[in-house]
Amino acid sequence: MVRFRLVTFLRSVAVFSILTFLKYLSRLFYKQDFAFIGDAPRDPWANIRLVVFLNHTSLFEPIFLGAVPNRFIWRLAAHGVIPAADKTTGRPLVGLVFKFVAHHVIPITRQRDHTWFAVLNKIDPKSMVVIAPEGRMKRATGLDMHGNPMTVRGGVADILQAAEQGRMLVAYSGGLHHVQVPGHIPNVFATVRMRVENLDIAGYIAEQMAKGGAEQFKRNVMRDLEQRRDMYCPEELQKTA
Repeated sequence: MVRFRLVTFLRSVAVFSILTFLKYLSRLFYKQDFAFIGDAPRDPWANIRLVVFLNHTSLFEPIFLGAVPNRFIWRLAAHGVIPAADKTTGRPLVGLVFKFVAHHVIPITRQRDHTWFAVLNKIDPKSMVVIAPEGRMKRATGLDMHGNPMTVRGGVADILQAAEQGRMLVAYSGGLHHVQVPGHIPNVFATVRMRVENLDIAGYIAEQMAKGGAEQFKRNVMRDLEQRRDMYCPEELQKTA
């Protein structure tokens, strides 16, 4: 048991070191335009159980670490749970990096199968789950790689019910196509934009349940997050930014 705890702690330290390095590297090369919207508690970084990242456009999104405090990074390193597409974690270099962006990075198939239940089984009272609920990246066309509009998928509702209480950060990305379009060389010295909303999980669940009960809960969450995304995501910057 002592050895297991030591190994767990050392992994947390390693992940924290990597993420902190990425944070200050991001600050060196990118200007952060970051702000909270709506009502937020006095300490908006306390008791975060879920981070919902909307408008997923690039694997360079760890750039946004430049805007968060170190204690948030430590939570990610010590208690973070990130479901990541197995296609991403299986890449030779990018996959290796992504395995060290949280304490638990769990490859998923994007289906409701054993990989998804492995994510839910990792959620405990100390966990902080980070999820991109659209489940795929938006291309420069504004659509996904198959030419379909970006929509929120229902797995985020499962995570809300597993967490039950605490705070949820809904992160609205301004997009990173001006930094790196998937498959293209990245640009530096650009501005990256994000708006963040801090919500009470129990209150949010009750609000969505009130719109039709348990049978409609998942659909209500999907619809609500899409509406919030369309309302609060900053406009995409030009590639010349």
